[in-house]
This record gives sequence, C-alpha cells and structure tokens, in this order.
Amino acid sequence: MTDHGAAELVARTRRDIAGGAAANRFVSLLEAGQLPRDRLVWLAGEEYRIVKSDRRSFALLAARYPDSSSGELFLGLAQGEGRALTLLGDFAAALGQSEKNLMAYEPKPLAQAYPAYLAQRAAFGTAAEVALAMLANLEEWGAYCARTARALRAEYGFPDTAVGFFDFFAEPPPGFEEQALDVIASGLASGDDPVEAARAARLLHAYETAFWDALAEGLP
Repeated sequence: MTDHGAAELVARTRRDIAGGAAANRFVSLLEAGQLPRDRLVWLAGEEYRIVKSDRRSFALLAARYPDSSSGELFLGLAQGEGRALTLLGDFAAALGQSEKNLMAYEPKPLAQAYPAYLAQRAAFGTAAEVALAMLANLEEWGAYCARTARALRAEYGFPDTAVGFFDFFAEPPPGFEEQALDVIASGLASGDDPVEAARAARLLHAYETAFWDALAEGLP
C-alpha cells in the first residue's frame, strides 16, 4: 500500500472510531466542577500503572523493530512515557499522593484493559497495527487531556505545574503523524493486513472508552 493508501486507511479508521464514540462522562463532570476529588486520585493511580506499562510496551516494540522507522517511532514513544511519568508525579503530589500511594492504589480492571491490550499487541501484533491504533486514537485522547487540564485549572484551582501531565498529552509529539504514516505504509507494503490493523485501532478505542467509564462508574 502506498503512503496515499496508508493515509486513506487512517482517515477511514478515524471515521469509524468517531462514529462509535460516546460522551466522556468523567471529563464532563470535571468541567462542571462536580467530580469528587477522590476520583482524581483514581485518575492518578490508574495512569501510574498505564504509563509504566505503555513505556515497556513501546520499548518492546522498539526492540522488535530496531532497524527501521518503526524502531525510531516506538523508541520516541517510550521516552515520552518516561517524561509523562515524571509529570504524573507532580499531579499526584498536588493531590497529596506519594509514589508509594500510587503503587498501593488498587486498580480498576476495566481501567487497565487499554494497557493490557497494548501490551498484547506489542508482543504479538505488527508495527503497522500499533502505529495505526495510536495515530487514529491520539486526537481524541489529546482532546480529553486538554479539556482535563483546563478544568483542573478553572474548576479545581490546580497550578500549571500540577497539570503538566495532561498538557504533555494534549498535543501529539512533533513529527508523530508523519512517522506513524511511514510505519503504516511500510508495514502494509510488506503484507500486513489493513483489516487487522483497523480492528486493532477500534479495539484500542473501546478500551480507552472503558478507562474513562471506569473512572466515572457509580457517580450520579
């Protein structure tokens, strides 16, 4: 598949995902100033495990594809997760939570479906699958992070230093889309199945939705 074909696959997958997207109740409650503070502790605790898992997943992918554009893409993502982990510590500290608290936090199973699936794809999937899944879902994830950062400042009085984690993910890394498109095009040209790649993106989106739903579970 050509680069043009890869771009068409990304656009089609994004449309499919957008067609099945639902409202994010957690972020909506946050923007209304109606989210209990303990749910922010949940958010920090879940993200602590997610970011650590995703860093390992991207590092594994970089090791599986070391001598290609895929290796560069996944190594960059792994390094980004390392930076995010430091920023998450600032958010947790603003909540009065130490790393020891984050380690002791009991994760919600459905909130951890996303990193579990990414780890599965990192071990058994193709570079094109993961690149498409990340690229197709990154815009929505970034938008949620941007909304979260604004709401934490406006409704909960958090300083800029405490919301850097969400600011970090609000925009994609420079050059990410071009890198991901190259990985997708290379993979598909080598025989990777575009149907399987699109399926991985849809599943990743469903698990991301489950993450937000788990954080809002039981709230009126």
